[in-house]
Amino acid sequence: MPLAEPRAESPPYADTLTGIVPAPRGVAVAPELAAPRASSDAGPGRSTPRRRWTPRRLDLAAYGVFLLAALWVTSRIWIDPDGRVAALYSSDPAQVQFFLAHSVRVVLHGEFPFFTDRFNYPDGVNLMANTAILALGIPMVPVTVLFGPAVSFVTLVTLGLAGTAAAWYRMLARHVVRNRLAAAVGGWFCGFSPAMLSHANWHPNIISQFLLPFIVWRVLVLTRSTRPLRDGVLLALLVTAQAFINEEILLFTALACGVFLFAVVAQERRRWAAAWRPLGVGLAVCAVLAGALLAYPLWVQFAGPMAYHGLSDTVRDYGNDIASFFAPGSPTIGGSERANVNLAPNYSEENAFFGWSLSLLTVGIVVWLRREVMVRALAATGLFFAVLSLGERVSWWDRELIVGPWELLVRLPLLDAVVPTRFGLITTVVVGVLLAIAVERAWSLRTFDRRTARTLTAAGLVLALLPIAPMPLQVTTRPAVPEFITADRWRRYVGPDQTLVPVPVPSMGHTDPMRWAASTDLAFRIPGGYFLAPRNGVTGDPGRFGGRPSGIGALLAEVAATGRTPELDDRQRRRCLDELRHWRAAIVVLPLDQPNAEPLRRTVEQLVGPARQELDVWLWDVRALSS
Repeated sequence: MPLAEPRAESPPYADTLTGIVPAPRGVAVAPELAAPRASSDAGPGRSTPRRRWTPRRLDLAAYGVFLLAALWVTSRIWIDPDGRVAALYSSDPAQVQFFLAHSVRVVLHGEFPFFTDRFNYPDGVNLMANTAILALGIPMVPVTVLFGPAVSFVTLVTLGLAGTAAAWYRMLARHVVRNRLAAAVGGWFCGFSPAMLSHANWHPNIISQFLLPFIVWRVLVLTRSTRPLRDGVLLALLVTAQAFINEEILLFTALACGVFLFAVVAQERRRWAAAWRPLGVGLAVCAVLAGALLAYPLWVQFAGPMAYHGLSDTVRDYGNDIASFFAPGSPTIGGSERANVNLAPNYSEENAFFGWSLSLLTVGIVVWLRREVMVRALAATGLFFAVLSLGERVSWWDRELIVGPWELLVRLPLLDAVVPTRFGLITTVVVGVLLAIAVERAWSLRTFDRRTARTLTAAGLVLALLPIAPMPLQVTTRPAVPEFITADRWRRYVGPDQTLVPVPVPSMGHTDPMRWAASTDLAFRIPGGYFLAPRNGVTGDPGRFGGRPSGIGALLAEVAATGRTPELDDRQRRRCLDELRHWRAAIVVLPLDQPNAEPLRRTVEQLVGPARQELDVWLWDVRALSS
């Protein structure tokens, strides 16, 4: 994709990503991976041989491989979607399932899409500020209604991995390289890198990057567009859709496009003269249209009820350790959870982890192809965001070295809501594109022994990619939704404006009740939950995980963690009853199989009296106390 300036002589790849430079000397145009064309000297009696591997069949084969790989990665969850969840940390899947159930209510019940009081009652939750994945959840409504939110969750993870790989493959094959093997290698890494596998455990909104290749392509098309109005409209529609998948990834994409274009122009400034006009017009059209479509949702996000400004301090300083770039990710063949301790903020944020062999191969690719403007621009982009991903404190094997450049940017608007370690996702895409370019260049080298060159290329890829090849996600079992919920026995007690109070009260560390609510399509409300909200519930304050502090919530969380039953005084009882009234509680519910259920039962009985067993829960009817 040129930054505009036409050439008297077309480059060998007329439709490459930048079209900036022709292929270097000694590199021939790589043919498609197809059977040889029919011989032109076939006689009248000879039949023309069919091409076994047409481009279309090659594309379908690549898509099939990506889908099989995604099913392999999620296979252990598919065995029992309701009873299994990614190991080590299980809060995010419950939150996503809650959001999927909210999409059902949006479609079938006409509920407001950007805010809900179905959890954290009565304050509610600003869903635009919590990545409610409406662009994923609404298309998944039929699956959620028929099979439940747990099946929808694992379906989204599977399609997110396969779809992202397929989208990058398509963009690379059509606009960057002509060798479909090269495009497949690049698409594979973009879809199944260690960073993507890490987020596949919990974050379908982050791994659903199938719109990003097309957003990047449309931005770069604007630099040479003859119809910038139309191209700006197309870009605006893509941007709007991505905003309802994940805004942080959209911001990363915009930053990456800007840095890449700047790196190209810095090398060949004359291209800016022809590129700035269509680029400016197209981006202006995009900004106006996307701004109009997103104006109200963004107002709700930044100025509506329960809006917050800036992330919680617990995640704002998440950064990559330098050593993480040279270690394989946990969910890979060569990875180890124990080896990766302290190299990433947690196991869902392994946003680097390329391994030694791929890191060295990437450096070698840049050195080998350093004469190409596009390669130098990609290298600059990847390095820039790799440095930012180190966070506010640069460390090596968990030992702090210096203050990072992110310290200067972390308080800027929009950037104050970014998790810096995730800048490594941009570097991941850069590495995938570099791999595609390098494979094509190597595959089409004009050497005396082409077979040897291709064999060495394949060996290098195996050496670099095998240690980080995906493995099935590690899973753990989780408790089933109580029969008291699935049998609708709760309906006897809970009215439309009342809540069901689970024990312990839902929080970041206790999200099972969010699955209970999701299994009923959010038919009842609950207090608390796992979400981001302003501190103390004051709109506009900095963000934190969870709502305003709760006395009964903290009390029950401590009992659940320690197993010790406290002796409560009258003041504590009065405060807890006040909270039950504030929540308009109808019943308090404790599953019989809840860990430390006995001390929890004794604690609640000190507050509201004796419990009674109904099906598989301890139950307290508190309607008379909380009215």
